[in-house]
Amino acid sequence: MPPVPFPGREDDMTLQAASAPSDARNTPALSGAEVLMRALAEQGVEVIFGYPGGAVLPIYDALFKQNQIRHVLVRHEQAAVHAAEAYARSTGKVGVVLVTSGPGATNAVTGLLDAMMDSIPLVCLSGQVPTSLIGYDAFQEADTTGITRPVTKYNYLVRKPEDLAPTVHEAFAIARSGRPGPVLIDLPKNITVGDAPYMDAKEIAPRTERTQAKPDKDAVARAVKAMKNAKRPLFYTGGGIINSGPQASEALRKLVKMTGFPITSTLMGLGAYPGTDSQFLGMLGMHGTYEANLATHDCDVLIALGSRFDDRVTGRVDAFSPTSFKIHADIDPAQINKIIHVDEAIIGDVGETIAMMIEEWEKEPAYTHQAELAEWWSRIDAWRALDCLRFTQDQAPDAVIKPQQAIRRIYELARETGRDTYVSTEVGQHQMWAAQFFQFDHPNRWLTSGGLGTMGYGLPAAVGAQIAHPDALVMDIAGEASTLMNIQELGTIAQYRLPVKIFIINNHYMGMVRQWQELLHGSRYSESYSDALPDFVKLAESFHGTGMRVTQLSQLDDTIRQALAHDGPVIVDICVAEGENCFPMIPSGAAHNEMILGPEQGESGAKITKEGQMLV
Repeated sequence: MPPVPFPGREDDMTLQAASAPSDARNTPALSGAEVLMRALAEQGVEVIFGYPGGAVLPIYDALFKQNQIRHVLVRHEQAAVHAAEAYARSTGKVGVVLVTSGPGATNAVTGLLDAMMDSIPLVCLSGQVPTSLIGYDAFQEADTTGITRPVTKYNYLVRKPEDLAPTVHEAFAIARSGRPGPVLIDLPKNITVGDAPYMDAKEIAPRTERTQAKPDKDAVARAVKAMKNAKRPLFYTGGGIINSGPQASEALRKLVKMTGFPITSTLMGLGAYPGTDSQFLGMLGMHGTYEANLATHDCDVLIALGSRFDDRVTGRVDAFSPTSFKIHADIDPAQINKIIHVDEAIIGDVGETIAMMIEEWEKEPAYTHQAELAEWWSRIDAWRALDCLRFTQDQAPDAVIKPQQAIRRIYELARETGRDTYVSTEVGQHQMWAAQFFQFDHPNRWLTSGGLGTMGYGLPAAVGAQIAHPDALVMDIAGEASTLMNIQELGTIAQYRLPVKIFIINNHYMGMVRQWQELLHGSRYSESYSDALPDFVKLAESFHGTGMRVTQLSQLDDTIRQALAHDGPVIVDICVAEGENCFPMIPSGAAHNEMILGPEQGESGAKITKEGQMLV
């Protein structure tokens, strides 16, 4: 097992960063807040998402005095983290968040856990009461390091001025290295007010950072040998490929084309391989395609690259891809054999692993199972012919709009613009339909909450993406319930004149909750109906934006076109059929080949009785 990138914490779960060398202590002192700004600038930080408060006012004063780093004022600290997540996800950089002590820090916890589960590199700077008051229940005091320990990759409480600069540099190294994740630095007010020495990153001995293990050449060779012996192979790819950088996506495309193998992706991996390519089977998992799930079940060699076998993919673990030889390449040793036992493990950066696979594949002997592979593709094509995403839309001008129709037309009309497009989502049915109907040909364009499933993610995520890509088309595909979770970020959009397009798929329900209640709880719709919704058109106008509403099919395309062409922020309230369900669906506790299919697909797949019993 290779060494972990960083050692464990001390007993008190805080980290004292490496001390400055003696010559650095003799340099002219800056305030701690000025040292922080200088360290952030050295780390290449261009944007901070934050919200001020008493404990961080010295930092905001230092921000005011410089022009290198931009600050974006959000309306809630949770939104600051989601915006920074999308900024990081869409750029490959480390996102930065600044919040005050107490409630400011605790409001950020949901976002930190979201980033932790989806492996998003962040550094969160939280204010803290002076060190002399810590532990005395001072005003707006919270045990921030204790509270955030389970939801961060690492956290710090800076107790000495000379530790400040080293801590910042080390935090960025931790956030971006290995499996990326969020790191929090808790900053007592006396540390940011008082004098502190500055140290460049290169002056600091890398006390904790260790060289990431390279993928083992022998393991790669064994994996490729299994691939060359495969008759029914399948690539199963995840968000780790996107985290590895654009070179990993490019290498993946080359490997898939060289082998001729089919490929599927997790929710977080969409865009790593072109969604419009004929070898792509769509997303797998709970709301994945029929062909992707059956191919995963029936393959004889499964090549998992940068994915972690989460429960939304595997379904019932003991029935997951039961006869396949499993290869798992991941940068995080803890993920190997954590959920699914694999036959060949490759630990290291997945981009490097794929490059090594390409090199090994090009060696003799060549792949000789072309006839069996052709037969495998014939089976996959038969599953594709079922057209598991097919739905029936009444074409009458005054017809009620199916949510699938709305999302498909948003995708198609946005594609017609030819603009570089970034899509964020909230969480629920609309999120799954967007994953099904949007086809991403490039990485970093799909911004969604995967592991935590955070309602309220999409609107602030759109803010972060638009800040990062001011000339791009940025859209939030939303549900009316999720939108209201962080609706206050319309104020951020207005203040910074961000031309975000928000498409609300409005079915008056918490749609995925209603769907589960219908299929698994005897149609007892307990507290899932959204009553007393706001007028979203007037709401948009009250936040200095443009509001539009669509109530029937004849209005849909023209309204979407108008919204996409508008040069400012737009909310489009699309009223859709209330009772539509998202299919395919693998119910919780079922195997991944036991799918419920939509009514258009007839009797195929699994069904569930009103009593919640599975019928295969």
